Amino acid sequence: MPLDYGSVLYDAIKTLHVLSIITWMAALFYLPRLFVYHAMEEVGSATSERFKVMERKLQRGIMTPSMILVFVTGFLLFPTWMTDGWMHAKVLLVFGMAAMHGFYARWRRAFAEDRNTRDHVFYRWMNEVPTVLLLVIIPLVIFKPF
Repeated sequence: MPLDYGSVLYDAIKTLHVLSIITWMAALFYLPRLFVYHAMEEVGSATSERFKVMERKLQRGIMTPSMILVFVTGFLLFPTWMTDGWMHAKVLLVFGMAAMHGFYARWRRAFAEDRNTRDHVFYRWMNEVPTVLLLVIIPLVIFKPF
């Protein structure tokens, strides 16, 4: 049963969706930035150990719960727009964002287990992927081109 567009419940879910997107994106921007600095530290150093704690708390406390809320609220809102082509494109790009989330989680585990083999330059580039995806998603949502 789709929600009534414009109802209080619809607006509340949409508000939670937008807030969840903001917190998820903040974490997706920040975690790889931590990786950049972490990759420049000596394994086992006090700073490296501090980064491990920061990365774990960011991923488990903010990034993953936010992503779950994005998908739950998005799923609740999706029937309203499901026939629109722009929404299909947006959903595909959001799955790309979720894939980056998965890569970040894998790389965080590698850091946690002192198995990171990538340098800071790699993480600087990977830090840009969510930005590029967002630069496509936002105009799709605003302009609804197809």
